[in-house]
Amino acid sequence: MTKMLNATGKTRIKRPMRIRFRRETGHGGVVPRGYGMAWYEPRRRVGVYFPAPLHLIARAVREMAYRWRVAMEAPAIERAEVFEMQRAHRERERLADEYARGYLNGWRECFSACLTVVEDELERGQETWSAGALLTDLGDAPREN
Repeated sequence: MTKMLNATGKTRIKRPMRIRFRRETGHGGVVPRGYGMAWYEPRRRVGVYFPAPLHLIARAVREMAYRWRVAMEAPAIERAEVFEMQRAHRERERLADEYARGYLNGWRECFSACLTVVEDELERGQETWSAGALLTDLGDAPREN
């Protein structure tokens, strides 16, 4: 390593140059001779290239890393899906209970209204419900339309 002075006068350590095999080329770019495409990144519209034997290894390593990430994230995703299904089931049960409660309340209200009408009829006159009273009671003349 070599010491050099930068613009502020402080010493800067110059690191040796790293050899980089990876090349990224966009559409219409020139691919260096002997390089093969390891993968393509559609969002960036860039192909990633490595020298001929390395591009297959890089592709395999990238694929294994992807599969490892998917495998490690799968339990969390499945757990979230299970909780979502349970939540949806509880919501459906709650709606069904609410519907049934409303249905039963409506039925009770209707039944009590009908019962009230029948009790009023019974209290108004007992003779209305006897067969003889029905045949002989002609108090009101029928109305004309």
